[in-house]
Formats: sequence, C-alpha cells, structure tokens
Amino acid sequence: MSLGGHLREFRNRIAVSLLAIAVAGSVGWIYYSPLLHKLQEPIRAVAKARHTDFVGLNFGASGITAPFAIKLKVAMFVGLLIASPVWIYELWAFIMPGLTKKEKRYAVSFLVVSVPLFLGGALLAWWVFPKAVVTLLELTPQGGFNITDADAYLTFVTRFVLAFGLAFLLPVLMVGLNLAHVLPGRLMLKSWRVSIFLIAVFAAVMTPTPDPWTMLFMAIPMVALFFLATGIALMVDRKRSRANPYAGLSSYEASPL
Repeated sequence: MSLGGHLREFRNRIAVSLLAIAVAGSVGWIYYSPLLHKLQEPIRAVAKARHTDFVGLNFGASGITAPFAIKLKVAMFVGLLIASPVWIYELWAFIMPGLTKKEKRYAVSFLVVSVPLFLGGALLAWWVFPKAVVTLLELTPQGGFNITDADAYLTFVTRFVLAFGLAFLLPVLMVGLNLAHVLPGRLMLKSWRVSIFLIAVFAAVMTPTPDPWTMLFMAIPMVALFFLATGIALMVDRKRSRANPYAGLSSYEASPL
C-alpha cells in the first residue's frame, strides 16, 4: 500500500472511531440529567457535611453556550467509554496488516485483553473519584467558599477516569514491545525499581489529591500488571531461546559456538 493509501486508511479508521463515539454518546445525551446528578454527589456530600461553610458551593456554568458544552462533554465522555471496543479495535486493525500471520494472532489476543483492561481501569476510577473530590474539597478553609465551575469539574473527572483506563493498558504495550523484539523481558525485570518509581510519579500526577490512598488505588494495580507483563515477556523470551539459542545475542556478542 502506498503512503497515500495508508493515510486514507488511517482517515477511515479515525472516522469510524469518531462515528462510534458519537453514536454511543447519544446514551450520555439522553441520560444527561441522572449522570450529572451522580457526578455532583461528592460535592453535595461535602456541602451537607460543612453546612453553612459551603453556602457558595454550586455546580455553576458561565456563558450562554456553557450548558450545551457541558452536556456535550458528558455525552462524549460516555461515548468514549462505551465505544472503547470499537476505537481500540480500529487502532489494532490499522496496525495488523503490517504484521505476519503469527503476529496477527497475537494482535487479536491483545485486542481481547485491552478492552477489559481499559474498562476495568475506568471502573476503578469511577469508584475512586468521589473520594478524591471529597478530599480536595475538604481542604477549603473553615468559613471559606468553593464555587465549583462545571466545565473544570467535568474536565477533572474525564481525565481522571481516562488516565486510569489508559494506565491499565501498560502491560499490553509492554508485551507488544517484547513480541516486536524491542523490549527484552530481562531488561524489564532489571529495571523494576525505576519502573515502580515512574508508576508512582505517574499515579501521583494523574490523581492530584493530598492523600496517599487515591494514588495507591492507581499505583498498586499498575505495579501488579507491570510484573504480570514482565513474567509473560520472560516466558516468551525463554520460548524464543529454546527455538533459537542465538536469538538473544547482539551483533557484537560471541555465540557459544
């Protein structure tokens, strides 16, 4: 396929993904009110606990077009989650034609694993985010006000949930790089300390709360998935070395022969 053909295919894959997100987003558009009510629960909980200290706390929207933009953002957020099997498939389908027959079987396995991992991470984030919101709002000084901007609040929730979902795709990426002969399993195992540190930094950045629990909710599953991916990569490398004892040698390394 020519470069133009690849670009046209990429455009078509993007179009299908966006169409799926738009169609799935209709669910969020229809059920906008109950979803918005659910998203406001942490704010209402803090307002109820703080009584008059949070008189100014509300779910405000500034500007004539703000209510429409907020409703559209909720709809697209829901669409992105529901349509995740489609856009993840389109991503793999764009890559698969360049793979061998054996690698295509691996790609299908990645697709089957990626969707549950992404949705599992998003579900965990949905369970954790109310605690994160309550923790952040509780930092408001006594007698102070916290007028929550709707757009900023929804942006925080969206990034929070998507960060968890994408973070749970880490083992798929690692195993994929290993199968592509880019990332050896022993290198992954050797750098486990650095990897855990980077995971902790990533979790701290993506969960901007002062308490350690929210960060741990994200970091612990990521560390477990990292070691799972490392174990799979080591098994693949061992199988490779049995089939070809010289496969792991560099061009400058002497073989046993």
